[in-house]
Amino acid sequence: MARQQWTDMIVGDRMAVDREFSQRVTDSRFSRQEWGLVMTAVEFDIENPGDDERAKLVADTSKVRQVMPEMKNIQSQMNTMGGKPQKKESKGIFSSVKDALGMGGGGDGIDEERLAAAEGLAQEYANELQSRLESNDKWNRVRTAVQE
Repeated sequence: MARQQWTDMIVGDRMAVDREFSQRVTDSRFSRQEWGLVMTAVEFDIENPGDDERAKLVADTSKVRQVMPEMKNIQSQMNTMGGKPQKKESKGIFSSVKDALGMGGGGDGIDEERLAAAEGLAQEYANELQSRLESNDKWNRVRTAVQE
């Protein structure tokens, strides 16, 4: 129940950080739709909540890998709608068919570089959120709520 209480405490702060962070997302390799999908898979935790010096808001990105295939779908739809060059679109279609047939080169088909970028951006977001909580004198209350 403590998780629910402290996350409820920061809803307004998250909305403010969402607005402030939108330019960072625009400048990233992710569309707003892709970023929204990433954020549905991210949970926030506070490491060392009882230690003033070491307490840190962290993005738990362990579930982001699960949404990466859907990000591929979003990318493909955006390429089709955006009129990207035919060569890229065709490559996407052939890659999708090869993946569906199990012939797509290796593993789970996850772009590890994009996954790492999503995880890194999520942690940047967590850092911004923590900074906001600190500047609004909410950080100590949130840390205390986590410990209850």
